[in-house]
Amino acid sequence: MAITTNITGSGTQTKTIEGSECSPVWVGEFQKQSISFSAVNILLSITATLGNSLILVALHKESSLHPPSKLLYRCLATTDLLVGAVSHPLYATYWMSVVNEHWSLCRYAWVTNGVTSYALCSLSTSTLTAISVDRLLVLLLGLRYREIVTLRRTYIILAVVCVVCVVAGLFFHLNYRITFWFSLIGLPSCLVISIASYTKIFCALSHHQAQVQDYAQQQPSQPNALNMVRYRKALHSALWVQLALVVCYVPLLTVEILISLCKVPSPNLIIFRGIAVVIFYFNSTLNPFLYCWKISEVRQAVKQTIRQPICYAEG
Repeated sequence: MAITTNITGSGTQTKTIEGSECSPVWVGEFQKQSISFSAVNILLSITATLGNSLILVALHKESSLHPPSKLLYRCLATTDLLVGAVSHPLYATYWMSVVNEHWSLCRYAWVTNGVTSYALCSLSTSTLTAISVDRLLVLLLGLRYREIVTLRRTYIILAVVCVVCVVAGLFFHLNYRITFWFSLIGLPSCLVISIASYTKIFCALSHHQAQVQDYAQQQPSQPNALNMVRYRKALHSALWVQLALVVCYVPLLTVEILISLCKVPSPNLIIFRGIAVVIFYFNSTLNPFLYCWKISEVRQAVKQTIRQPICYAEG
């Protein structure tokens, strides 16, 4: 969702939101697509909001997860909930305002959606990076993990990350170049840290795989063997969520790069961006299913949460 810039002999000229994203030129081009994009975003808004609300309730009830790890997943679920409750409706409003030629509403929806999307995207990526580092610290620190990785320290780190992400999102409207450079540096940095963390983890696990399997078979009731099994499950669940984010984010990043290289983006490219944005937001609907699929404790808590109102209605 970028504002592209063109370099001329007299300096840098910025193509404003009013002149590019909210223009009468697009009315005839995107009549059918706008309605489709609005309908899909409204549907995904409902699924993301309901799904992540269930996950937050389940995480509140779940007590077996280590509090700092649970806090990171709650932060990620809250971010996805905000995408469903805020970003989806704003993006649907943008497309409908283009069709109905409500340009003031169009500009408001586009800018607000850009600010919230950049902030929430940055927070999601940062939280997943923190989860990957958390999984690595469990392996490296061993028994010292619970002493060093405390709930208070995790709150402080997340608070700092939230402030940075919100400020970066605000610059989408105030000074897009700052947001652009923040994304250009921040996103690859987060991915490199996550990849390095998981690579280190899997190298260590591969090196000790035979010993761990033998120990688990000989003494299956021992805490260390059971902890390693739980650790692997938690690792795989975090990795699936990380991969889902990359798959959903890459199409939009690719389209944005193509648009930035064009002086005037073609209608087809704008349509592709609309599709890429839908895939980008779909990550917030996909994550609750991944939690239920890969984290058995969360799955059981979700089932109990769903059963309670059903049993109450039947009783």
